[in-house]
Amino acid sequence: MAMTYNEDQSMLRDSAHDFMKSEAPVAHLRKYRDMDCKDGFSHDLWKQFAEMGFTGILIPEADGGLGMGHIEAGIVLEEIGRNLSPSPFLSTSVVAVEALKAADKAMRDRWFPGILAGETVIGIALEEGKKHHPEKIALKAERSGNGFKLSGSKQFVVQGSSADMLIVAARTAGAAGETDGLTLFAVDKDAAGLSMEAARTVDSAMAARLDLNGVEVTADAVIGDVNGGWAVLSKMLNAGRTGSAAEMVGVGTGAMDLTFDYLKQRKQFGRVIGEFQALQHRAAHLYGEMEMARSAVLKAQNFLDDDDPRAELYASVAKAKAGLACNLSVREGVQMHGGIGMTDEYDIGLYMKRDRALSEFMGDIYFHADRVAKLNGY
Repeated sequence: MAMTYNEDQSMLRDSAHDFMKSEAPVAHLRKYRDMDCKDGFSHDLWKQFAEMGFTGILIPEADGGLGMGHIEAGIVLEEIGRNLSPSPFLSTSVVAVEALKAADKAMRDRWFPGILAGETVIGIALEEGKKHHPEKIALKAERSGNGFKLSGSKQFVVQGSSADMLIVAARTAGAAGETDGLTLFAVDKDAAGLSMEAARTVDSAMAARLDLNGVEVTADAVIGDVNGGWAVLSKMLNAGRTGSAAEMVGVGTGAMDLTFDYLKQRKQFGRVIGEFQALQHRAAHLYGEMEMARSAVLKAQNFLDDDDPRAELYASVAKAKAGLACNLSVREGVQMHGGIGMTDEYDIGLYMKRDRALSEFMGDIYFHADRVAKLNGY
């Protein structure tokens, strides 16, 4: 298993680094936040993602994509996190694409071209409670004619209000708490009976709360197998958890770089504060934690790309470790900046907000630490 990037991956990293730094730096996030953008991201930038080839990284070559893997997607996500670049890349080009790989050709032909062109946004309608518990999905999908009728609600649907299509996890059999009996559906944004309320999250991104009141879909809207949606959902979750962990490594690294630069500039008692041994020790500890998190994420990405059964375990390892390291980075950053770290003028607070949002996405540190224990038989 390679724990370093090969030549092509290193070139992608350099390309993504330069692109995000020039086209979507933190100033870009501030601009769209301050203009109260209804989508929370730039559609023009999304098309630029497509021009760079980023949107098609995980789409198979047979479907017109690049046929790359989660290592390459993670490279882009880390640079997104480092620059706090607002985009639907994680939900659309990673999670949704992983789901659509299990769809029939007609559905893939309908949605992949728009993703490849940077014209389509897809929302993932999964969560129903305050915390992440996918096995507790209760939204009902009842047989109706040649299709299904969906009734229930979802929340925390990232980019849901600007999505062209929603992947909705629903229960076609069994009871909440069971993994059997789940089915995934592709629901158009204009479906009758679908209503949504947009909400801005703590990191200035946009999400939505959905109400589905007897939304009718045909049998062609099913992704994967009826009652067997957990197999596809698990792959989506592994991709989303590992992807968000990669972005958290980027967020933590970006916050760490800001802090280290500040330690080299800020003077107190006639010396730059980076010369104080106590702060040097904390900086060294933070650097070590971020590197361990990056290694954990890379291992999970390798397992995903190899379709290794250990991917499920290591997706949670990566999410938990990246969550701990990123949270340490933003907390240390704010503290080492002192009082100004709490002001909006300095970017470090924006990194803390993004950390909080990503931490909750598809399971927080505690959820995944508990899951790692259970998967290891404890």
